[in-house]
Amino acid sequence: MSSAAHRRLCAALLRHIPAARLVKARERPWASITFAGARHWLTLLVPPDLAADIVRDLPEADLPLVGHIVADLAIMRQTPEAGGIALVLEALTVEAI
Repeated sequence: MSSAAHRRLCAALLRHIPAARLVKARERPWASITFAGARHWLTLLVPPDLAADIVRDLPEADLPLVGHIVADLAIMRQTPEAGGIALVLEALTVEAI
């Protein structure tokens, strides 16, 4: 079952990139001594003409999540696919204090 942070992150990404389609998404709980949250792995299919701008801008984008903070977001891989470019993302969300 998907956590609230995971659902909110997926929704925030699709709001930020309306032309994207979520292809795959999973999460795993994460914690440090001072923070609790989750690691997320997502694959978005984006139009080829937008891919370069998304890759450049997304890691620094402000993706507001109620009750959580996107602490880190990285694009790990780009792969040409039928209908677009598949972007494989890794993200870390932590509960807001």
